[in-house]
Amino acid sequence: MRVLRREEPDRVPHFEWIIDRKVREAICPGCTMEEFTLRMGLDAILTGADYQKERIGQRQYRNEWGMISEDGGEEHSVPMGGPIQTMQDLKRYEAPDARAAGRWASLERVVKRYKGKLAIGVHLNDVVTIPRNLMGFENLLMAFAAEPELVRALVELSVEVNLELASEVARRGADFVFTGDDYASHQGPFVSPGMFREFLYPGLKRLVGGVKAMGLPIIKHTDGNISSLLEMIVETGIDCLDPIEPAAGMDIGAIKRQYGGRIAVKGNVDCAQTLTFGTEREVVEETKAVIRKAAEGGGLIVSSSNSIHSGVRPGNYLAMWNAIRMYGRYPINLEAWDDAGVTAAFA
Repeated sequence: MRVLRREEPDRVPHFEWIIDRKVREAICPGCTMEEFTLRMGLDAILTGADYQKERIGQRQYRNEWGMISEDGGEEHSVPMGGPIQTMQDLKRYEAPDARAAGRWASLERVVKRYKGKLAIGVHLNDVVTIPRNLMGFENLLMAFAAEPELVRALVELSVEVNLELASEVARRGADFVFTGDDYASHQGPFVSPGMFREFLYPGLKRLVGGVKAMGLPIIKHTDGNISSLLEMIVETGIDCLDPIEPAAGMDIGAIKRQYGGRIAVKGNVDCAQTLTFGTEREVVEETKAVIRKAAEGGGLIVSSSNSIHSGVRPGNYLAMWNAIRMYGRYPINLEAWDDAGVTAAFA
């Protein structure tokens, strides 16, 4: 929590949005994500709203939003389609009730067990994921040009629903929220900066301001090359940016230098290459590089550049985990640890 206030903590914290069950099982056999969090000493425990879903095929499900997803064997399912294609569909649509019975059972249990012991984070959305899942990604992108009023209405729906959800989250004692809406690929944003400013920025700014007015810091996640959107994202008032993806050309050191007085940063050990295909020594060196670039003065959470997906080598995750604890103590002095021969453990 000190890091989210851009203050210097006793050590650099670490947690991940997702640690795939295959990696967890290799490190801690039989552990749930909650048990893994506790045994590994991660600094945040994460949860979200509880939504019901029904099976509609061998591997397909429909949730309370009417969104269809397919289980591909990974930690998260893949969105396949949604109930809205036209403005008339949207006018008939009703989003799930934020106050439905049992909606926050997981959060209430986590708060009861861990409040004051771990930072409790809740996953919400902002302005892209819900419109994308309700329409389908290709249909949403075409609608920016063909049906702009439908896009505006979907963004408004997403903002209103997530502000209602955030109100319930704040009332139940969460410590922070994070939004997982992606805005870009490695090449650049899904829509032009001009379209982002017109269609998405106003809603994002209103959502971030509303969540913070409830006393909840907000970590904004988006993959990809967001260089052309970065100033707008920071302007909304987010507290922390994640994951600053190196495979997309994003430099955590440059962002810390430019925006470190306004936001904290989270990332960015490369999970596409280094954590998946690199050696443990290479993982340690990249983790040290992140600390060297962005730890000074606080305001840094070290994690992967997206998630610990199923392809990450368990030993590489452990190498990052160890390096964070070994080199991430304040005052930061990487050279002193190297002089003491600590890196020999990873040779």
